[in-house]
Amino acid sequence: MKFPHKIDALERFLALALTVLEVVPTPVIDTSEEKLVRDVSDRPILRAAIAAKADILLTGDKYFLESGITNSKIMIPTEFLHCQ
Repeated sequence: MKFPHKIDALERFLALALTVLEVVPTPVIDTSEEKLVRDVSDRPILRAAIAAKADILLTGDKYFLESGITNSKIMIPTEFLHCQ
């Protein structure tokens, strides 16, 4: 395993996430905010988050983190764990 010291944090995250996750289909129609994400293959993920009215988009993807999107709060997993 690449990060054995992170197992406890990952288990806490998954225990919490599995109680609140919702699977949503990806809408077909593009949104105007998508253009803020440089990687075109990431845009459907943002589209689904917007359609689901997600409060938080949890990712380590630099294109999301650098996008300046405010519709959903974009956080890395460790930031999310510290705000609980």
